Amino acid sequence: MITRTGLILFAIWVVILATTPLHADNYIVRTAIMISMYSVLALSWNFIGGFTGYPSFATVAFFGLGAYVGAIAQRNGVPMVVAWMLATIVVGAFAAALGSILLRLKGHYFAIGSIAVVEVCRLVISSWRSVTGGGDGLNIPLLRWSPDDVAIFFLMVMLVLMIIVFALNAFVSRHRLGFGLHCIRQNEDAADMVGINTTLYKVIAFTLSALFVGTAGAAYASWVGYIDPTDSFSILMTVKVPVMVLLGGAGTVLGPVIGAASFVVLEEIFWSNFLDWNRAILGMVIVFLIFFLPGGLLRVSFRKVRDRLKGREGVAT
Repeated sequence: MITRTGLILFAIWVVILATTPLHADNYIVRTAIMISMYSVLALSWNFIGGFTGYPSFATVAFFGLGAYVGAIAQRNGVPMVVAWMLATIVVGAFAAALGSILLRLKGHYFAIGSIAVVEVCRLVISSWRSVTGGGDGLNIPLLRWSPDDVAIFFLMVMLVLMIIVFALNAFVSRHRLGFGLHCIRQNEDAADMVGINTTLYKVIAFTLSALFVGTAGAAYASWVGYIDPTDSFSILMTVKVPVMVLLGGAGTVLGPVIGAASFVVLEEIFWSNFLDWNRAILGMVIVFLIFFLPGGLLRVSFRKVRDRLKGREGVAT
């Protein structure tokens, strides 16, 4: 559940990202776009991985599918924004159908099944050369604007998506659906016994975790102008998104935003200074999260503030 302070902090962060083109170079603006995009992915994953407690690794499958649906639609003359909407609908329908089958699995079986979905999607895209271009990838018509205008446009697009998914997280966390998902995370069998339709709730959470990821994938394809199976269905991204949520605080509303921003900034630093070691450092971050920050940065910060306030109250008394 999001607090008023959390909403204020999020609003300030949106303003900071939105105003980067006014005072920063193209590299910083590109980083702001990536932070906004990964925030969309992390907030989306939070529905199934944070609220529900199901360790999904299928996010990149939805991202890649959205990218290809949007790209193929645009190459066939569909307007860009309509292509994004089409990608959202197709990915949402795919996730709902997939979830009704995949969510019969639990624990590590579900995790392995979600990884298999990524590989199956990648292989299908790679093999269907007549439609997807196979391993050669696809070129997407570029906007005939200046590079600065293009960067500003896609920054605004990703920011709007981030705001929508953030608002959806906040709504679900206060809604009956959020309560049901938290019950499933705590004890699914008990939730089922007290009348919660666990299958329906899990499918809804899984669909929400995919819906705007597909939109982000389609927008990303339009931004970069070229996609291929290796980039669109990157196994590294499969790991990145859950790590971002864990870094910020799984099951919270603001945590995924904090985790995505922190991870992207750290990644940029590692790529710039430790090119040969960046993946090893990523593995160390994962290990550190598991052992030392199980609640994420948001919960650690909240706990420190709470303890400090309690200490001041103790001194006052």
